Amino acid sequence: MTALPLRHHPVRVLLVFLAAVVVTAVAGSLFSVSAGAEYLALRRPSWAPPSWLFGPVWTVLYGLIAVSGWLAWRHGARRGELTLFGVQLVLNAAWTPLFFGLRWYGIAFAEIVVLWLAIVALVVVFWWRSRAAALLLVPYLAWVSFAAALNVSIATLN
Repeated sequence: MTALPLRHHPVRVLLVFLAAVVVTAVAGSLFSVSAGAEYLALRRPSWAPPSWLFGPVWTVLYGLIAVSGWLAWRHGARRGELTLFGVQLVLNAAWTPLFFGLRWYGIAFAEIVVLWLAIVALVVVFWWRSRAAALLLVPYLAWVSFAAALNVSIATLN
């Protein structure tokens, strides 16, 4: 019996995209076990959100990211587009160890700028495949924009 191509199993592929974002979240969280306490110990701008907000926001965003990738795949995303999807996940996971693990706030800011550019590129390439896939990334782009502003503010204050 031969296996059917993954195109015939969209739910399985959705699970792959969900697994990819879970791995990203777990990789980042390994370096952020004490992030809540560290965040509270930092000098932060007056507009900084409370630490409890990050978990729920990222949970929703990771779900949107996974569905976005899956929709793009369903609409024929090619290897290059899916590689860019993977690159932005790696960049996403890399920020937390830089910021919280190593406390390299300036380098973390440079890295989040690269992440932001990768997300913009992903929105553009996904737009041609699936507008819904691209639009699902807009809240992620907005949050990373906010996080970049917060990162640079914290770098300046600390």
